[in-house]
This record gives sequence, structure tokens and C-alpha cells, in this order.
Amino acid sequence: MSKNDARLRVGMAQIAPVWLDKQMTIAKIIFQINEAADKKCELLVFGEGLLPGYPFWLGLTHATEFDSKMQKEMHAHYVRNAIQIEAGELQDITNLCRDRKISVYLGLIERPLNRGGHSLYCSLVYIDAKGEIQSVHRKLQPTYDERLTWSPGDGNGLQVHPLKKFTVGGLNCWENWMPLPRTALYGLGEDLHIAVWPGSDHNTRDITRFIARESRSFVISVSSLMNRKDFPNDTPYLDKILQDCPDVLANGGSCIAGPDGEWIIEPQIGKEGLIIQDIDFNRVLEERQNFDVVGHYSRPDVTRLTVNRERQSILDIEDNTKPKG
Repeated sequence: MSKNDARLRVGMAQIAPVWLDKQMTIAKIIFQINEAADKKCELLVFGEGLLPGYPFWLGLTHATEFDSKMQKEMHAHYVRNAIQIEAGELQDITNLCRDRKISVYLGLIERPLNRGGHSLYCSLVYIDAKGEIQSVHRKLQPTYDERLTWSPGDGNGLQVHPLKKFTVGGLNCWENWMPLPRTALYGLGEDLHIAVWPGSDHNTRDITRFIARESRSFVISVSSLMNRKDFPNDTPYLDKILQDCPDVLANGGSCIAGPDGEWIIEPQIGKEGLIIQDIDFNRVLEERQNFDVVGHYSRPDVTRLTVNRERQSILDIEDNTKPKG
């Protein structure tokens, strides 16, 4: 193993979106990718649902009110600014990844055509340095009020990817607390775990070190930022959203833990921009000596996990129509 192959420069883009404006947020993402590439990053990670933003209005505007005109209009606004990958809406980003030779994990709100094109999924997309989308992981279980606007995903995105000597995989927010999805990634050989969050160190400060120590892997937790001032002036129902809105909704907390569970970068609070760190794959091999959760410290003859990675859809079309003439 060459020293160069074992070392990886990673970047964490701890930024706020241009909230619920997909085109302006894409512009911010492109800026961050270029900056990371200029600084020789080989992997750049963005927070959960950054494109076009987390549904903060749900917790601020009595979102459980049934048949509310406001909630319907806010949801429709969210849908219009969500991403249809099949329509090429990530093309500028994938082309840039190819041109700058950088891999990216991007949290976004997806409205996939294979589920009708109108429901929303909190997805984590992996784009490799060739500019190819290698996986789209739809969050398995939206959390609490998120269920009022996001749909539950499937296991298709429980995948890992080679990145130099590393094997990288990722989960969205509280999925990282779910033992079985974590185990699925471990079993696929993951040794660099990506955990994305909407923001705040209360999410990242415990689970990041826990997963690192459990898996003996590097864990990169990346969060977004969001302050009261970050809501655009043309946001629908802005006055109602701001009525009970705190000054800080997401304070960041992006961080990195090593395979021994100790901090490499402690949670970064309120710092906007790019955070860079070099990591060494050999640290994984060292820490797997005494514990390997799916290897020498497992008992597959006693307990094992079955994973369904089929992409779920309401339709299974069998079309035997013959062409006319």
C-alpha cells in the first residue's frame, strides 16, 4: 500500500442553503466544490437536505393542522424546489465533480419519478470523481415532524464505494442511531462513515464518536447552518415562520472522529465554510486489531442481517403490447 493511496484529504462544507431556492443553493454548492478542489480535497461532504434546505417551518407553524392552506402551500413550494435527478437537475454538479476530479456526498430533497414525481424523499447522493452518481440513499425513516413532508425511503441506497484505500458509505441524520442500517454498511466493508445532519452539535457530539468506536472507522459528521436571518425575504408566509423563530436554528457541529473514537476535529460551532482534514487509512487497520464488528468479533452462525436493496415503486409493469403494422 503506497502512502499516497492510504491518505485522503476530506472537506466538510458547513454552510447555510439559500433556503428553499434550489438554483441559488446549487450556486453555493458549486462554489464550495471549486474551493475544495482548489485546496486539493478528494472528498467533499454537505449536510442533510442542504439542497434546497431543511423543512424548519414544520416545527414553527403548527404543521399538524389538517387541511391547512398554509401547510399545503409551503409543501408545494418545497416540492417545486426539490430535485428531480432524472431530469438532469444535478448535471452542473456532476460535471463539475468530473472536471475537478473530486467526489461528493450531497444531502438533498428528492422528488423521484419512479415514485410518481410528487412525493419528497430526504436523499444522500454520492457522486464520484468521474462525475457519476453511484448511489442515491433515501432516508429510511423520517424523524418526528419530518414525516409531515418527507416520505420513507428504501434500502437501495445502502451501498458503499471505493475511494482510494477507503470504503465509504453514509446515512442521514437519525438513521445513524439505527443499529441495523449501520451494520449493513459495516458488513459491506465500510471504514469511512459519512453522517449528514441538518445542523447542531447536539446531534453530532455523541453519535460521531460512538459510531467510530463501534465500527473502528473514521466518521465524518457534516451539518448545515441556519439562522433566523437566513430565511429569504420572498419566503412564503415568512411573517408566520419568524413569529416564534429562534435566532439560531442550526449551529453546525461538523466534526471528525478517528477509528479509536477520539476527536480529530471537535464539533465546529457557527463556523461557516470549508473545514479540511487529511486522514490515514492505516489507522483503520490498527484499530481493527482488537475489535472488528463484522469480522473476527462477530458470530454469523448466531446472528446475521438480511438487507432488501430493491428500489421500491408502486408499479411493476409487464407490457406485452405489440407494435401496430
